[in-house]
Amino acid sequence: MSSHQTQYDKMTKTPVSKLILKLAFPSICTMLVSNIYNLADTAFVGSLGNSASGAVGIVFGFMALLQAIGFLFGQGCGSMLSRKLGQQDEREAGIIASVGFFTAFFLALVAEAICFLCLDDLVFWLGSTATIAPYAKTYIFYVLLASPFVVTSFTMNNILRYEGKSMLGMIGMMTGAVLNIAGDAVLMFGFHLGIAGAGISTAVSQFVSFLILLSMFLTGRTQSKLSLRMALTQGKGVVQAAYFRYLYDVTSTGFPSLLRQGLNSVATVILNKQAGAYGDEAVAAMSIVSRIVFFVFSIAIGIGQGFQPVSAFNYGAKKYGRVQKAYWFSFWFAEGLMVILCTLLMILSGGLIQQFRDDALVIEIGTRALRLHGIGVLFLPFCMVTEMMMQSTGHKLGATILSASRSGFIFIPCLLILSALRGLAGIQEAQLVAFVLSVIPAAVLAVYFFRHMPKEDQEIS
Repeated sequence: MSSHQTQYDKMTKTPVSKLILKLAFPSICTMLVSNIYNLADTAFVGSLGNSASGAVGIVFGFMALLQAIGFLFGQGCGSMLSRKLGQQDEREAGIIASVGFFTAFFLALVAEAICFLCLDDLVFWLGSTATIAPYAKTYIFYVLLASPFVVTSFTMNNILRYEGKSMLGMIGMMTGAVLNIAGDAVLMFGFHLGIAGAGISTAVSQFVSFLILLSMFLTGRTQSKLSLRMALTQGKGVVQAAYFRYLYDVTSTGFPSLLRQGLNSVATVILNKQAGAYGDEAVAAMSIVSRIVFFVFSIAIGIGQGFQPVSAFNYGAKKYGRVQKAYWFSFWFAEGLMVILCTLLMILSGGLIQQFRDDALVIEIGTRALRLHGIGVLFLPFCMVTEMMMQSTGHKLGATILSASRSGFIFIPCLLILSALRGLAGIQEAQLVAFVLSVIPAAVLAVYFFRHMPKEDQEIS
């Protein structure tokens, strides 16, 4: 039996709970280590003062934009090629992967050039105050240098996950994250480079991750191959109009991820601006809370990332019963973990904030916000798994609606309205209200999906 047939059997015959856990484990590890880096970075930079700590939150919003481009192509390619592999069409899968990878790299280069030309304006657009801006500008300079590698690393990692080879993605992403943590300590404090050391460490570690992930494709460890010739010509020697068809399919499939990540970034900018009216302490507090909450929820996201390839592959293979079983297992498992972790957040909130910034006002603002966010996280697993199911099965409109609702079109109005009505208290409360309201569209679309999905498995002709 060929290795490709073995992979097909693994994805369509292994019990879904076992398969999801196996695929989720590397994703969870990657998410945790990456977020440990984010938290360590926040703590390291926080030692430089409130303005430097606020700069981390500012640049975090920009890095979310880079992730958005990477997820646009990675999720778009991944969902499509996983369904193609479920149909046992490896050539199409390779073309899809190549179109996504090379287009992502080119667009990231263009975006990098534009951002360098307007660097001063960029940090203020991202929500910097006058005192935060010098730190943010120094940090973001180095992040920009690495931006094409950041974008394509996220693209490749998602392709690997959708192939059912998340362990390979974990190796690349975790290596970079561990290197980043060590680099922060050495460059910031050993060489006394301050926030510039954090930026250099980020740039170098992202480049290393890129090289490791690329090597997975170049050494034949993947089913899909990366080839510029295949991306542009489909092997026929001249640029084909089909490139633009593939590009449209990839970007429209990945658009919910772009929208989600992009709106997250916009929401972070608006949050920074709203909090900035209450001083650098408020910006620092909300930045710390966002990092902690994302660290907790990253575990649920890792479970969802284990679910996505199972959903896409089996939907392509017309194993509809497995899709439904995988959905409910992922939801209940993620929800159970969130109950445990969010209970700990409620109990330990004040002490957690203090670990990152020992400032009385930062602790006061952050503690209340963290407790409210912790309650809100309990509503996220259902929304997350539903959105991932819609996207992985090619239901683009439903996935787009959920991405837009949860990440921006509910949260941003809540933030603006509540901050106007209740000031700083409203800023702290907005995320909880948005999380609760997001359940409504998710429930409607989940019911619609399962009512219209075929009830019986089918054989591929």
